[in-house]
Amino acid sequence: MKNKDVSSRKLLTIAGTGWMFDAMDVGMLSFIIAALKVEWNLSAEQMGWIGSINSIGMAVGALIFGLMADRVGRKSVFIITLLLFSIGSGASAFTTTITMFLVLRFFIGMGLGGELPVASTLVSESVPVEKRGRIVVLLESFWAVGWLVAAVISYFVIPKFGWQVALLISAIPAIYTLYLRMGLPDSPRFTEAKKREKISVFQSMAKLFSKEYGRQTTMLWVVWFCVVFSYYGMFLWLPSVMVMKGFSLIKSFEYVLIMTLAQLPGYFTAAWFIEKFGRKFVLAVYLTGTAISAYFFGNADTTALLMLSGILLSFFNLGAWGGLYAYTPEQYPTIIRGTGTGMAASFGRIGGVLGPLLVGYLVAGKTSVSMIFTIFCITVLVGAAAVVFLGKETKSKVLE
Repeated sequence: MKNKDVSSRKLLTIAGTGWMFDAMDVGMLSFIIAALKVEWNLSAEQMGWIGSINSIGMAVGALIFGLMADRVGRKSVFIITLLLFSIGSGASAFTTTITMFLVLRFFIGMGLGGELPVASTLVSESVPVEKRGRIVVLLESFWAVGWLVAAVISYFVIPKFGWQVALLISAIPAIYTLYLRMGLPDSPRFTEAKKREKISVFQSMAKLFSKEYGRQTTMLWVVWFCVVFSYYGMFLWLPSVMVMKGFSLIKSFEYVLIMTLAQLPGYFTAAWFIEKFGRKFVLAVYLTGTAISAYFFGNADTTALLMLSGILLSFFNLGAWGGLYAYTPEQYPTIIRGTGTGMAASFGRIGGVLGPLLVGYLVAGKTSVSMIFTIFCITVLVGAAAVVFLGKETKSKVLE
C-alpha cells in the first residue's frame, strides 16, 4: 500500500502541475482581456469573443482528444494537449491584431479542453478506490494554485511590463512536457481493457446514449453546460465587472486576487466531504452555494458585500468543479470512459462559448450587473437539480 501511496502522490503531482499551468493561462486571460480593452480599444462584444473562442477550441479539443484517449491512451493525449496549448500561448504574446489573437486562442483552447478531462480520467483510473474522489478533487485544486499564480503575475507584471510578458511566462509548460514523457505511466485499467475489448469511435459514442448509460449522459451534459456557462461567464469577466462597479484596473486586479485565495479552501473542503458524504452531496451543496453567492455578488452595493460574496463565489464554484471532475469519469466503464468524459466536457464548453458572449452583448445593451448575475444564479440551480434528480451516487464504487 505504501508503494501505491507514493505512486498516487507522484501521479497527482505530475498531472496537477500540468493542470496548474492550464489554469495560469485561463486565469491570466481574464486580466489580459481587461488590459487589451485599453490597449486595443476593444468593444464589449470583442472582449466577449476572446473568452468564447477559447471555449470553442476547448469544445473541439475535449471531443477529439477524449475520443483519442480511448484509442491511443491517456498518457500520449495528455502530453500532446499540454504541448499544443503551451506553444499557442507563447506565440500569442507576439500578436498585434485581435484576429490573430483569436486564432491562437482557439488552438490554446483545443489543448486545454482536451487535457483536463483526459488528466482526470487518467488519475481516476490509477488510484485506489477509497481515495479516488479525494485525489481527483485535489488534482482540481491545482487549478486554484494556477489561478493564484495568474492573479499574482497579472497584478505585478501586466501593469509594469505588459500582457505579452505575462503570456510568455505562461508558455513554460512546453518544457514541462519533456519531463512528462520520461516518467508518467499510462492508466493500468486502459492498458488491460484494450487487451480484452476494442470498439469503434461510433460504437463508443452510441454506447453513451444506450439504455444503460443514457441517464448518466443526460445528467452530465446538463450539469457540465450549466457549470461551464456560469463559470466562464462570471470569472472571465470578473476584473472587468469590478471596473464597471467603479474600481480602477489595478484595484480590480487586487480584489480578484483576494477572491481567488478562497478557491483553495473550496477545493480542500470538497475533497474531504466527497469521500465522507458522497459526490451528489458535494455537487448539490456547492452548486447551490455558488448560485446564492452569484446573486449577492451581482446585487452587492457595498465593497464589503462585494468582497464577501466574491470570496464565497470562488469557494463554492471551484469546490463544485472538483466534485464534477471526480464524478464524471465514474459514470462509465473503462472502454468508453475517455469518450464519455470528453463528450460531456465538450458539450459543457458550448456553455463556455455562450457565457462570455452573452455578458458582452448584455453589457453593450446596458443590462445591469445584477440581472446578469441573476441569470447565472438560475443556471447553476438547474445544474444542481440535474444532479439531485438524475445522478447516481458513485462513492466507493469500483470502476468497471
